[in-house]
Amino acid sequence: MAIVDAVLGGRQLDAALDPVEGDSRIGALPERDRALARAIVGVSLRRIGQIEDALGRMMARPLPQKAHLARAILVVGAAQLLFLDVPDHAAVSLAVDLARADRQATHHANLVNGVLRRLAREKSFVLAEQDETRLNTPPWLYARWQAAYGEDGAAALAAAHLQEAALDLGVKADAATWAERLGGRVLPTGAVRVTPRGPVERLDGYLEGAWWVQDAAAALPPRLFGDVRGKRIADLCAAPGGKTAALAAAGATVTAVDQSAARLARLRENLARLRLEAEIVEADLRTWAPETTFDGVLLDAPCSATGTLRRHPDIALTKGPEDVAGLAVLQADLLARAAAWVAPGGLLVYCTCSLERDEGEDQIAAFLASHPDFARVPVEAAEIGGIADAINADGDLRTLPFQIAETEGSRGGWDGFFAARLRRTS
Repeated sequence: MAIVDAVLGGRQLDAALDPVEGDSRIGALPERDRALARAIVGVSLRRIGQIEDALGRMMARPLPQKAHLARAILVVGAAQLLFLDVPDHAAVSLAVDLARADRQATHHANLVNGVLRRLAREKSFVLAEQDETRLNTPPWLYARWQAAYGEDGAAALAAAHLQEAALDLGVKADAATWAERLGGRVLPTGAVRVTPRGPVERLDGYLEGAWWVQDAAAALPPRLFGDVRGKRIADLCAAPGGKTAALAAAGATVTAVDQSAARLARLRENLARLRLEAEIVEADLRTWAPETTFDGVLLDAPCSATGTLRRHPDIALTKGPEDVAGLAVLQADLLARAAAWVAPGGLLVYCTCSLERDEGEDQIAAFLASHPDFARVPVEAAEIGGIADAINADGDLRTLPFQIAETEGSRGGWDGFFAARLRRTS
């Protein structure tokens, strides 16, 4: 309840879940209860539009702004009633107990009881009348997807974001063997997709550094450099290090740059576990200047991250169109700086985990118009496991969350990513 309240109040989900800076109580729970708590939080945020629509139908008037804790309790209770396999009486009883135990919400306990009991009786009728794709997607975001991908594409994106993301692994070698050992499958791109059973740290191969967690779409940009053995590659905005690991495992000499000391600490830990090496630089790219140019530069630019809503449902609540506009300005600045660090004949790969054209297609069009010394190198389907529909008309990578079919025992989809490969011609 506290985590949902924090996110509804504008805090990022990752920060709210952090055992140090967030609510430490979730880390103290037994493993099974911790998994249930995370599931409740995920569904509460992923289905927040439907939940609030359902609650609104049960109440004569909305709660006042100051009753945010009661709102969070109602949201969590409704999530259990509508979307989780929790007995109705248990969900209602828990919500009422939470309200009575909190001095800010105790005077709403009767309201919580009445609203959730009524919802338990009427939930099937409510769900039948709801448009889940529209209700759970902010109107500003849905409108952008309609403009970029058409009505069918927007609806498919919204539907895909209602599903929890799969767990994908980048492996150092022998993907087929690790898929068998972990009970997963090898995707066409070479990533291993597994069904998580408990903490990732307990999976076979974690301690020996055989693999790292990385969405299958996020694993593609490093592959656009081709054979990197012996080449100097700069990985910009590198933390937490999945792309650095992929490049280092492929034989590149990697310089990993990020401005966050905390995130770089995670990168160091990951590389140590994987027994991989890279030069690590803590710096702001807006002021950093390398001593020499690189054979390749990978810029995973800061973005709105709307392609990762399956993993980070809070983004739909905490971001707006003004964030996209502001980030696009920053991306253009970083892209121009990164271009200067590419040696003649070298490659620049720009990528974002955003579905917004401003942060992808439009960004590259503007860059090429102002940088005649760079030319696009189209992505070939063979480079990305033959998934041709993940390449747009310009030859750039554009993955969409509803791509990659679900199979028995394995979730489908991958993150929404954009990547363009550019060569410095002079």
